[in-house]
Amino acid sequence: MNLRLGTTSHPARWLGYAAAVWGFVFAVPSFYWAMGGLAGTASTISPSLVKLAQEQNPGFLAVLWVTGVLKVVGGLLGLALVRRRAWGRGVECLLQLMAWGAGVLLVWHGALFVGQGLLVQAHVIELAPEMLSISRWYTYLWGPWFVCGGIAFIVAARARLSTMADRRGATIAGMVGGLGALALSAASLIAGIG
Repeated sequence: MNLRLGTTSHPARWLGYAAAVWGFVFAVPSFYWAMGGLAGTASTISPSLVKLAQEQNPGFLAVLWVTGVLKVVGGLLGLALVRRRAWGRGVECLLQLMAWGAGVLLVWHGALFVGQGLLVQAHVIELAPEMLSISRWYTYLWGPWFVCGGIAFIVAARARLSTMADRRGATIAGMVGGLGALALSAASLIAGIG
């Protein structure tokens, strides 16, 4: 497998670094909350999640640690996507699978936050009055944050793909990652999970 090294455009490399920063920055709140920090949670996070954090629920703490680690892995993935040298065919396919999977999952998740929030604000969906300010945080901060991170991963993966001489396997891996994330997200939504 050959890569045309050094041909990734500056904006595409910038988005790979943006994906890395997104992952590393977004890991901080997960680790902070897992270690017992609660500043800012009451006004920006669902009350049921705040309660789990306050109670130091072991299952919820485990989820926070795991998501924090996954976000760090996302940061490393962003850095791997801007590496100029080829990793080898298997790793390049894995990078595409992971980047497209993460990107689609993040865009979907963020779009759900924004969509639901806009429906609440349009009075199509009723929400308890005490939840309205939190809904705005999900609509205007958390949702767009997820969407921006997802777009950064997708564009960085696409830019990495464009530098490859043999794109077929990596393209298929990216499609599997993206479609797999979409199927997982849709199944979770239907099942009422997340």
